[in-house]
Amino acid sequence: MKDYLIKALAYNGEVRAYSVCSTNLVKEAQERHDTWANASAALGRSLTAGTMMGAMLKGNQKLTIKVEGNGPLGYILVDANANGEVKGYVANPHVQTDLNSRGKIDVARAVGTEGFLSVVKDIGMREAFTGSVPLVSGELGEDFTYYFAVSEQVPSAVGVGVLVNPDLSILASGGFIIQIMPDASEETISAIENKINTVKPISTLVQEGLTPEEILFEILGEDNVKILEKMDVTFKCHCSRDRIDEALMSVGKNELQAILDEDGKAEVNCHFCNKSYHYDEKQLQELIDQL
Repeated sequence: MKDYLIKALAYNGEVRAYSVCSTNLVKEAQERHDTWANASAALGRSLTAGTMMGAMLKGNQKLTIKVEGNGPLGYILVDANANGEVKGYVANPHVQTDLNSRGKIDVARAVGTEGFLSVVKDIGMREAFTGSVPLVSGELGEDFTYYFAVSEQVPSAVGVGVLVNPDLSILASGGFIIQIMPDASEETISAIENKINTVKPISTLVQEGLTPEEILFEILGEDNVKILEKMDVTFKCHCSRDRIDEALMSVGKNELQAILDEDGKAEVNCHFCNKSYHYDEKQLQELIDQL
């Protein structure tokens, strides 16, 4: 299935909803960063949440998500924009632990149960919006749910999930965000809570072939859902040789000259997409000559 995201309203505008299939973009992240099972699940859940949170933005707005717990993963960093583009990485990609008591990948053990989830939104104002909440479980779905409730004061249910094959490749990935609007009735809230508590895990729904639309129908009822927009989502990094040139020149002429004299070459790695940029003696000298 192609990766894409759905924006919708439900229950006559009492509910705002997002759903996404993110299998291919998480697969690309896994391949780029060589993540092991726990890291794949944690990074994939964060990327999936990032695509949906990015879809809440407009125009050139963008956001950065940082999950920093006390587990062996270290931290997760995700960038997303309003156009369905997302990128991200995990500090330690080679984390794989025993399964948890439910026989699932133990994301909480890898992330840690103490730490913070932070979101910085660049919405074109003089100062960026920043929200930060303590981790409540380390499983990430619950942590994003808590973030929306506390930092944005929007009661929400966030489901994100990734299935990883024994060979560490990605089998399925997806997510949903259901947000309750201020005028929602108690009946609507109760119906949604009951359904979310009984619905299959989101990663299972994606594995079974349900589309983002069908996932929302499963949770909210097809007759209650009004689809607003369909958007492609992709793992996309905007690093380039020109940007790396600028980054190298920003360290200053003396520092670049020292690199040239000592090593005669340089290699710069983009954290987000793991692409390496190599500079030989001639290329370093050309940068120095521009300073």
